[in-house]
Amino acid sequence: MTDSEKFRFKITIIGDGGVGKTSLIKKFTKGIFEKDYIKTIGAQFSKYDRKINNDAIKLIFWDIAGQDDFRFLHPLFYKESRAAIIVVSLEENKLGEGSFTHVEDWHNKLREFCGDIPVVLFANKVDLINDINRDKVKLQEFVKKYDFLDYYITSAKTGEGVIKAFNAIIEELYYKIKLL
Repeated sequence: MTDSEKFRFKITIIGDGGVGKTSLIKKFTKGIFEKDYIKTIGAQFSKYDRKINNDAIKLIFWDIAGQDDFRFLHPLFYKESRAAIIVVSLEENKLGEGSFTHVEDWHNKLREFCGDIPVVLFANKVDLINDINRDKVKLQEFVKKYDFLDYYITSAKTGEGVIKAFNAIIEELYYKIKLL
């Protein structure tokens, strides 16, 4: 593996449709938030470069559509992922509740197609709820049950937690490779 390939990471972002996967990526990579929801068709990817300790890190974020219509394509999209982010919505409605219910399904598919890669959980849309404390216990249980690296409370709209959350998974990959 050449030096330029050593720090090239594909990170797959998955979760139910409407939880904010695309918005989180745009907030992190471009610093923008677009209010209008546009459904991802199949998958889209975003490139992002970062330096850590003078090493050039090349990231490709694969934003995979969460709607059932595209599940048949997921095995192709997961291929060669070095890490994954599962996104849930903290909204107190059907979308939010369903996104938590489906974490196990997303996790199982990741393990099936990617093996044992690092996974973090983003609990998005914190700007839309009043009390985060009730969800923290549930998030901690997911981390323990599925051996996730951690969970992060985020808001693609306000930017809360977004940089910290993405940097956590990027740094995990970097230092894992650096120590080899």
